[in-house]
Formats: sequence, structure tokens, C-alpha cells
Amino acid sequence: MTVQDSPTGIDTFTAEWEAWHQRRDSALAHEHGFLAVTGLHWPTPDPQRFPGAPGTWSAGDDGVIVVLDEGEELVIDGTVVRGRHAFGVIPERGGVNAVWGDAVIEIARRGGLDLLRPRHPEHPLRTAFAGTPAYAADPRWVITGTYTPFPEPRPTTVGAAVEGLQHVYDAPGRIRFRIDGRELGLTAFNGQTPGSLMVLFTDATSGVTTYPANRALQIVAPGPDGSVVLDFNRATNLPCAYTDFATCPLPPAENRLPVAIEAGEKIPHERKPIAR
Repeated sequence: MTVQDSPTGIDTFTAEWEAWHQRRDSALAHEHGFLAVTGLHWPTPDPQRFPGAPGTWSAGDDGVIVVLDEGEELVIDGTVVRGRHAFGVIPERGGVNAVWGDAVIEIARRGGLDLLRPRHPEHPLRTAFAGTPAYAADPRWVITGTYTPFPEPRPTTVGAAVEGLQHVYDAPGRIRFRIDGRELGLTAFNGQTPGSLMVLFTDATSGVTTYPANRALQIVAPGPDGSVVLDFNRATNLPCAYTDFATCPLPPAENRLPVAIEAGEKIPHERKPIAR
């Protein structure tokens, strides 16, 4: 008996999805989450100040440097820092969080460039957050596919939410599956845990009911036979769906699905046009 055939199974399926969705929104609403970001700044060799952050910032071959004014301090890994501090070379997709009062200053590297993102808990985008709209959970969108690894991971260059920025990910393989008898495929990237996968995609709902640029789906590690489960009910928005201060990757061209995936998270309230 499948979930669709069992009322009890459907109730459990829905309850588990609702708990997952609530955890997602709670993480978004964290006091120093992406909804708290107040700016996206790109330090250069010329020292400069940035709104929402203390000190004067610069970046070069040796990484990011801050020079704090008299009376200013940051706390980095539990250590109080004053005056001049060098963060060193930050690896791609890496980052350091420096605490400044009730704020956090994120220093990170994306697309080969150093960036600075102040995160303030009182930011209106965070304090007014009312949750992310989503399609109702539906077992129809739990789909079994087949994962085929590439002989070697393929470096894959994709665009970013920030114009002119690019990300490079190693794609370990491709997933094939069927929807309504139609064979489809998605290039996969590595997921959040060892062996797991992640896909970035758009579909026929993108720009209509779901965010236009991208959605993401985390996938549990494939079985011994290469089988994978794609639960599109858990397709999520990336931070760029909520704020312009994100550098999210865009899907590779081959991940633009020609069908409507009417499942998962929808366009955030914050991005919907205001009726006039």
C-alpha cells in the first residue's frame, strides 16, 4: 500500500512535511539569518567604510583586512579584536562571522571575490517575515529516479543572482526520472552531507507561482542500484528569493524543466508585486 492509498499514511506524510516547512521558516527567521542581511559589499584594495559595519575595510591578495576605530571592537571565535585585524585568505564558499554588538558581520568569498554582509536582527525584512507560501504537500510529487555518476566529476560553471558573478561546482552525475510519462533529467551537485546530492532547477511554474531564478532540492544519497527519491514537495527557495543581498547560483541550462512542478515553496510574500 502506498502513501496515496492510506489515509493514515497521508496524514503522517502531511504532518512530516508541515514540520519540515516550519523548521525551514524558523531557520530563515533566525536573528542572524539571511533575512537579517542589510547590505552586500565588495571590499577593494582601497580602504572604505560600509553601512552597518564598524571600521574601514580593504581586500587584496592576502585577504580581507579591517581597521577598527578607537572604541570599536569585533568578537571573532570568542576573541575580542581591536585595531587592525587580517582575516587571511578565505576559501571559495567559505566565510567568517564577526560579532559586533547584537549584529554579525559576515566576511566571505563567492565567485572568486571577497564580500561583506552585515546582519542586523532588527532589519525590517526579518521582523516582518510571515512565513513562506508553499503548495500543499502531495505524495504525487515524490518521484523515484535513477542516478548515473560521471566517470569524473565535471566542473560546471553557472551564473549567479548577482550580475557578472559566476560559480563553479563539481557535478558528480545526472539524475533521470519521469513525470506523466515524460523522461526528464537533472545535473546534480554534491549535497549537504557526504554522499547526498542537490539539484538546482527551474520549471514551468518559475516566474508564475514559484521564484523565477531557481529552486533547490536536497536528495538523500543514492541506493546501491543508483535509485534516488526526489520529493519535490521539499523544493526550496534560495536566499536570493527573499533578498537582493544574496549571491545564489543559478541552475545549469540543462536543469530547466519543461513541465510544471506544482510542489514546494512558492514566490515569497516579500517578492510579490504590491497591488495598486
